Amino acid sequence: MGASVALTFLLLLATFRAGSGHDEVETRECIYYNANWELEKTNQSGVERLVEGKKDKRLHCYASWRNNSGFIELVKKGCWLDDFNCYDRQECIAKEENPQVFFCCCEGNYCNKKFTHLPEVETFDPKPQPSASVLNILIYSLLPIVGLSMAILLAFWMYRHRKPSYGHVEINEDPGLPPPSPLVGLKPLQLLDIKARGRFGCVWKARLLNEYVAVKIFPVQDKQSWQCEKEIFTTPGMKHENLLEFIAAEKRGSNLEMELWLITAFHDKGSLTDYLKGNLVSWNELCHITETMARGLAYLHEDVPRCKGEGHKPAIAHRDFKSKNVLLRNDLTAILADFGLAVRFEPGKPPGDTHGQVGTRRYMAPEVLEGAINFQRDSFLRIDMYAMGLVLWEIVSRCTAADGPVDEYLLPFEEEIGQHPSLEDLQEVVVHKKIRPVFKDHWLKHPGLAQLCVTIEECWDHDAEARLSAGCVEERISQIRKSVNGTTSDCLVSIVTSVTNVDLPPKESSI
Repeated sequence: MGASVALTFLLLLATFRAGSGHDEVETRECIYYNANWELEKTNQSGVERLVEGKKDKRLHCYASWRNNSGFIELVKKGCWLDDFNCYDRQECIAKEENPQVFFCCCEGNYCNKKFTHLPEVETFDPKPQPSASVLNILIYSLLPIVGLSMAILLAFWMYRHRKPSYGHVEINEDPGLPPPSPLVGLKPLQLLDIKARGRFGCVWKARLLNEYVAVKIFPVQDKQSWQCEKEIFTTPGMKHENLLEFIAAEKRGSNLEMELWLITAFHDKGSLTDYLKGNLVSWNELCHITETMARGLAYLHEDVPRCKGEGHKPAIAHRDFKSKNVLLRNDLTAILADFGLAVRFEPGKPPGDTHGQVGTRRYMAPEVLEGAINFQRDSFLRIDMYAMGLVLWEIVSRCTAADGPVDEYLLPFEEEIGQHPSLEDLQEVVVHKKIRPVFKDHWLKHPGLAQLCVTIEECWDHDAEARLSAGCVEERISQIRKSVNGTTSDCLVSIVTSVTNVDLPPKESSI
């Protein structure tokens, strides 16, 4: 009797555990291999284990390889995130006809141990062929009709496509670009979540092997912006700690369904705008963000004759500098991004499209708003400096260093003319009345913020030639930080000081 009760109890316990197992997270174990393990500093082979925290997501295994004249060269094996193309596949089978790199995925632990290629082949029903004489007669009879039909169809096609629905869009392939492929440099790429939408498309968070990357997807009608940003990224000397890291550029699809991809480093904290909306910054954080931001813009503006063996790096104007286009690393280091409107100034070459009124209206300098730009290099760099003054004001407005309240985050001029100002509103406020965002009284009682406010005023000066350079701003902030931190141990101070008692770096007369 006791044995039967114990057996019944064990069966119930096993049933309970089996039922509750449906609520547990999914775990997948896959065969791991990396042909580039030495270069990427990973293990060469073994077992990869992946855990999915979301119950509605599934995990898979994958394999990728090349076929070199019958010799199979394994590239990578490992775990793969939720992908409907892999659902209910017990074996790892590649279906594509003849790709550059074969790829397959499957469900089940270690299901990628074996992999194969079985292309989908159309069935052919053989029929008796007509005799040669009958075939020749048919060909010669139908040839004029077919030729006339093709001429009519071609004329109709040219008529229908004389004005594409998205305006005139060049869709010629650029030489040297990699073909559309789910692999970047033989590495699997998987789109995960949309992180932002902007004027030129959307930005995805994606997974490239075990690292996250950002994929900016442009529609074909914005090809010029994609092309411009790709060219800026591939300019010699554009690898810098305060500029967004470029990984690759790709075209997907064809004709008007084409998508243009830019693949860059991913920064989880997002843009400076988003960070300031949800967070306050201390004095030391403010100094770090502003100093690294100024350093990035100073390097972008700089003309470097020979940069790290890569050739000449020309001066580059951003032309859409704003807090939304400044990203943050986890340590709050600033990263400049979005070079779709940027322009290079190379000696002996025209700078390209230098149309005056481009960028985000709220951040436009007075000379841009009134259409009075001198189309020279220094003029465009000074336009960036005006916008930097506004971004510096945004950061100061969320700093806790001063002894006083910190208001909710506001965009520049939002208090004066609202969230959606017209061009006429900004012309009236910025150009005619020469109004700028307000400095709070308690900011000016903090020794560091007071000096920074002076620097901001010299960035957004109405006279473009009187504005500071980005390099001067970087030097100013460094000296302000050292002077304040050298006399105070805590960033939350309220010392009444006179700005005129502080020696600031001299203003550069030209950029």
